Parts: sequence; C-alpha cells; structure tokens
Amino acid sequence: MNTIQWYPGHMTAAMRRMQEDIKLIDLMIELVDARIPVSGRNPDLDRLGQNKAGIIILNKSDLADPAKSRRWVEYFEKSGKKAVLMDARSRDGMKDVKGAVLEACQAKIDRDRKRGIKNRPVRAMVVGIPNVGKSTFINSYAGRSCAKTGDKPGVTKGKQWIKLDKNLELLDTPGVLWPKFEDRTVGLHLAMIGSINDEILEKEELAVEILREMKKLYSARISDRYGIEESGDDYSILQEISLKRGCLLKGGEADTKKGAGLVIDDFRKGRLGVYTLETAPDEGIF
Repeated sequence: MNTIQWYPGHMTAAMRRMQEDIKLIDLMIELVDARIPVSGRNPDLDRLGQNKAGIIILNKSDLADPAKSRRWVEYFEKSGKKAVLMDARSRDGMKDVKGAVLEACQAKIDRDRKRGIKNRPVRAMVVGIPNVGKSTFINSYAGRSCAKTGDKPGVTKGKQWIKLDKNLELLDTPGVLWPKFEDRTVGLHLAMIGSINDEILEKEELAVEILREMKKLYSARISDRYGIEESGDDYSILQEISLKRGCLLKGGEADTKKGAGLVIDDFRKGRLGVYTLETAPDEGIF
C-alpha cells in the first residue's frame, strides 16, 4: 500500500486558531487512541502545549490490549507526562481522569492564590487527532450532551467552550493531523483505526494490511473470527473471508471490496479482539 497522506485545508485553519487559543488556557488534555499511542500523537500539538500543564488520556482503552496499555501509561509517566486510561463511551476510567484534572487544577489555583487571584476557573483545551473521541469525552465528563459527536473524522469544526463547573471550563477543538507523515506506518495505523477519511483509501489494500498486522501481532484471531486458515498470502485470506461471509459477485466470485469493508469494520469495533499496534519502548521519551 502506498504512503497515506491526508491534511485537508480546514486543519490548517483549525491549527491556526488553536495557536491563538493556547494563550487562553492553563491545561492541555490530549486524547490519544490507546491502540496507537505513537502514531496517534500529533507532534504539532505536542509542541503547541510544551509550556502548559498537560494530561494524556489513552482513550478507547476497551479496544486496546490491557497489558500493552499499562506499559504505555508507565512509559508516559517516566517521560514526565501524566497518562490515564479511559473508555469515554462507558465512562470507565473517569474517576482517574477527574483526579488527574483536579491535581492539575489545584496547582493552578495555588499559583493564582499566591498572586491574589481568586475564583478564576481553570481553562483546559481538549485536543487530539480526528475520531479519537474528544467530544464523547467532554460529554462523559460533563454528564450531559454538550459537544457534537460523530463516527466520521472531522465532525467538530468550530470552537466550543463548555463550562463544567465553577472551577473548570473545557474548549473542544477539531481533530487535527499534521502536514506530512514521514513514516509510512503512521499513516497506515491512522487509516486502520479510522482517523483518516475512508473516501481516499483503497479499502481492499487497507484490509489486507489489517490482516497482515493481526497475523503478526495476534495469531489465530482471524481463524477464530472467520473460521478459516491463516496460511497463504493475505489477499487470498481476504478472498476466503469474503466467500465465507457471503460477499459474492455474480457468478459466485468473491466480492473482496465488500469483504474488505467487513474486515475493516470488525477490526475497528473490536470484533477481532482487543489489540494495540504499537509497543512501548523500554526507556527514554519520544
């Protein structure tokens, strides 16, 4: 599969607005998909928030490999970044998230008090790549629907300030990528989890890459799900899955385009089991 690149014009404008808004905030809450903790971090956002207090939330942890997720939390902590696991849809992990935010808020409140400033709410910017669950996270945190959500990347377009209580205001921001992925794997992983517009992707090629990755990292998942052998080349496996699931063209041939859509959907929604595509290094920081 060729190197994937996706950086529509609205992301340039969104990044420019965020560079202006960073002056208004005290805390950056970065949501990262727990399945791709490296590829899912926008280096431009990392630079944007380098002088602000920050928290990393490894969201969609219900879809990620628990053992690898724990390693990633340890890794980020060793790198000096507070990290918390969460599933924003079920609110699992919310207690830890609120604890981390409270800790960051308290440090800010104490600084304000020393300067004679009282009762000024902490303002936090919620950032991340497309389709990582920022709006769902805000709604879960607030306990009410106050931010737009959607399955497709790019639902949040404008600026949304949400007042949660007298101590905290959140700024929802659009999901943004960066202009060029230097590493082919980054674009591929982003496409696999749905953070790149599906309309620009070759579905069959993407499904083949998913099958290859699952065979390498989690053998037997494909055979368990589809009742087929994992031997042979990856395209022939896609053909076999298509036939097995009744994805057929006229004449009874495998409709691999339809089969590819099925594999991609199963993969993204965890029907092939939980998985994490990237392993935490033993030492050091990015």
